[in-house]
Amino acid sequence: MSATAPVLPPAASRSWRRPPVIANPLLRWALILGSLIYLVLAIGSVEVNWLRIYEGLDRGWAFIRGFLAPDFTSRWGDIVTGMVESLTMTVTSTVAGILISVPIGIGAARNVAPRWVYYVCRSIIAISRSFQEIIIAIVLVALVGFGPLAGFLTLSFATIGFLSKLLAEDIEDIDPAPAEAIRATGGSWFQWLNYGIQPQVMPRLIGLCLYRLDINFRESAVIGIVGAGGIGATLNTAIDRYEFDSAAAVLILIIVIVMAAEYSSSYIRKWIQ
Repeated sequence: MSATAPVLPPAASRSWRRPPVIANPLLRWALILGSLIYLVLAIGSVEVNWLRIYEGLDRGWAFIRGFLAPDFTSRWGDIVTGMVESLTMTVTSTVAGILISVPIGIGAARNVAPRWVYYVCRSIIAISRSFQEIIIAIVLVALVGFGPLAGFLTLSFATIGFLSKLLAEDIEDIDPAPAEAIRATGGSWFQWLNYGIQPQVMPRLIGLCLYRLDINFRESAVIGIVGAGGIGATLNTAIDRYEFDSAAAVLILIIVIVMAAEYSSSYIRKWIQ
């Protein structure tokens, strides 16, 4: 007596389909329609001065032509002074920020620090990440005056929130086996940290430090506009005077330095790994 073969559904009906993020179709289409309506209303609320845009085309073209013939000589003294200030602020603030960020990042790792230390360090990171650099620069310029000191403090404060958070997340994602092996052999807390955790996060930490270095250099050009020292003041002055060739020279130098930092960071990470 032969058993009848089961009847399989067609291949089209057996193909797998990814389930939608929102299962309820009514809610899904309501959100899509609401988002489209909001987008149309938001775009409609933007006031566009087409006459101002048309008048600005000539200045925009003049700025582009400035890149074709940058002027490094007319304001060379101001450019050198501003660049030295920016590089000084960048290096010192990055070093100071790293020295402060490493213990805070270790304390903000849930698998390393006690609970009360974890919450304190996470609060410091949250406060540091709550404010954009330009706002901190404005406040510090009002407190300590114009100059690179305000820029140094601003960039150091911003480095803490950036580096501590990423370091803490890297420590929380480590392979626990090497650390547990150090602890099982009777190693102290510092030996456990130095031999079980540090080798796993060091390549990533070096890459983050170099990445923060070129971020601080780029930010030094921005915070200089509000009086926190650096090349930003020279750039702002050149743009205000419509000296687009000098502004192009400043921007070219910034691009060259950032590119040099980027290429060097890749070689350093490769050497460390």
